Amino acid sequence: MQSNATFRSMLNEYMKQKSINLHQFANKVGLNVGSLSYILNGHRKVTIEQLDMITEGLGETKGLFYDQYFQEVLVEATPNWRRIKPFLLACEEAGRLDLIKKSVELLLDNLMYSQVLFEMAENFLQNGQKEAALIIYENVALSEKNQHSERLALCQYRLFTCRLGINQEKNYQTAIQYEMFVDRLDGSNHLEALKDLANTYRSLRYWDKVEEVALKLKEKADFYYQLKWPFDLDQEPVRPLFTYIAYSDLLLGSVYEARGDYPRALDFINLYSSLNWVKEEDESSLLWKNKFHVWAKVNEMATRIAAGDSTLFTEYLSYMESDAEELLLAFLNVVSAANRYSINIDEIIRRMDIYQLVNISSEENTYTKQTIEERLARFYYELSYYYLNIHEYKDGFNYLIRSLEKSVSINLKSRIINCVGLFERYRDKSDTSTLTAYKNIIEGVQGNEKNMGNSLNV
Repeated sequence: MQSNATFRSMLNEYMKQKSINLHQFANKVGLNVGSLSYILNGHRKVTIEQLDMITEGLGETKGLFYDQYFQEVLVEATPNWRRIKPFLLACEEAGRLDLIKKSVELLLDNLMYSQVLFEMAENFLQNGQKEAALIIYENVALSEKNQHSERLALCQYRLFTCRLGINQEKNYQTAIQYEMFVDRLDGSNHLEALKDLANTYRSLRYWDKVEEVALKLKEKADFYYQLKWPFDLDQEPVRPLFTYIAYSDLLLGSVYEARGDYPRALDFINLYSSLNWVKEEDESSLLWKNKFHVWAKVNEMATRIAAGDSTLFTEYLSYMESDAEELLLAFLNVVSAANRYSINIDEIIRRMDIYQLVNISSEENTYTKQTIEERLARFYYELSYYYLNIHEYKDGFNYLIRSLEKSVSINLKSRIINCVGLFERYRDKSDTSTLTAYKNIIEGVQGNEKNMGNSLNV
């Protein structure tokens, strides 16, 4: 079909070819013949629903005439939200994201449309229509960049969470860019945003940033918690207020464990173990209190293991066997401790079904995709380190190549450098196939870095 043909010209040509009149076509598509006549004569604007019915009657693809509709309804006429909203919904369904972008840009010449467009983006996001939502969030944020409004901060928050992916370097840049907006939020939005920001830095293992955001979360959550008694917040949080205080302690415990300050880490774990200061006794609060109690028990064992207590290895893994998602992390913690303190865990490794463990852990459930992928890269690295250290070179290089491949796929430069360092230490023990695989990966990394104008010294 001609790209410049209108639905009116197409309809007239169609009726001529099929030897049918307007009344017959109207009956075919389920439209009132009078309304269709007014539309064809230009006396009435077509609705998007009517346009879809006409398009289907012509045997054409839905969305074919949307460019024409955009021109007539948005460009050449005064915008009417009752027509625009159905049009944007139809564009999303038809995959015409280009027209959503053009429509939103046009509408936002007038800031009065910011709120309704933001609400539409929220609905898109809630319904899993992420790409359409992102277009609106980006344009609303751009139009309000000088307004310092909470809506601007909310748009930036949504953009932050939606842009997180498996590319760890991009995740870091996204987090840094978003951090300047986080304190513009109020109430539960502020708490959720701080939690998400801290979790992102935690998955990236930027412990100084985790500590900074966790302390801010603790301060704000404690303030709101005290305010709630006897007053209520204007906006109820998505989870009990006390959980944000407890979670900030959990984050701080992970920070000090990562730094090797195990006594301080245990102090923070004790803070969220009992939660006897919590006032609430409703079903949701009791459920969350139990969750933190379980997490405290697990994290206490993990911290003591990180400090070198090998007597807990079997108990820890047995306790975690009931939770397939957490078992990989538990095993990772054991292997890391074994490497740190030169402890033999051959028997433990023989009992573990690593293939099944990785497959189960690769499914995105409790943890985000970026957390899972980073954890797998680290897991393969620690296994490689263990096997190479005990001179089991075949398994060692096998897991090293896996870690390197995974690290490259998620652009985790710190792990890539670790893998390179480990390989070079044992290079003379590698066979031809391993060396070839390693060189291919490194050449790919160096090629990408060169194309991007960066430098990764490997």
